[in-house]
Amino acid sequence: MHLRFDHRTVIVTGAAHGFGRAIALAFAGLGARVVACDVLEEELAATAGIAKDQGTPIDVRLLDVSVRDAVQAMVAETLKVTGRIDVLVNDAGGVLGQVGRPIEQISEADWRAIFAVNLDGAFYCSQAVAPAMKAARWGRIINISSGAGLGISLTGIQAYASAKAGQIGLTRQLAHELGPWGITVNNIAPGFVRSNPTTERQWASYGEDGQRRLVETIALKRLGSPEDIANGVLFFASEQAGWITGQVLSIDGGR
Repeated sequence: MHLRFDHRTVIVTGAAHGFGRAIALAFAGLGARVVACDVLEEELAATAGIAKDQGTPIDVRLLDVSVRDAVQAMVAETLKVTGRIDVLVNDAGGVLGQVGRPIEQISEADWRAIFAVNLDGAFYCSQAVAPAMKAARWGRIINISSGAGLGISLTGIQAYASAKAGQIGLTRQLAHELGPWGITVNNIAPGFVRSNPTTERQWASYGEDGQRRLVETIALKRLGSPEDIANGVLFFASEQAGWITGQVLSIDGGR
């Protein structure tokens, strides 16, 4: 299967590191015009630097996806420059530095903060790009959730598992709403991947015995990489996936 995205405009949120960085670089390497967004300025600049060194430069935008007006402004600016938005990858998310605690210790602010970036952000970004995709009668929206959205979270963070499950529900609902305009909406649920500072800390917290036990639960007996997740995104964004929508693809090495 030969994939190319020449003349396509792709927005990737959460592109400062990890999955988002790998996804943005992969699209750029296949000819897309990539708009990479994140709140982490230095790490986002590093992503842009890697793309430039590879000869596939990308555009970067500082963006807090939990702020609806900021999302609308970013999309409007992108349309003014490119005239189109073909693919949206909602990767922004995470646990925001939180750790697993008993339910009675969770504050309202902690609960809502995780929902704001993981679920609200996916909604706001999808809402903002929908009119342009409808006008073109073509579009791809790919949400990056987590195995936590299908089962339980290894982190023990209630809001994270709940927000990712909600994102999967949003995927299925939008697939039916936007399908008549030729827009597909799909979801990738990654397994545990050492992809950013948070997952590195999580991995270290398991110790050697815990790390070994985790790997033993994986059918392929190894951890994956951010590029494994990016490959799934590229497929969902391609012409070859034109009759696939509302689906959740677990990329987790087999659980």
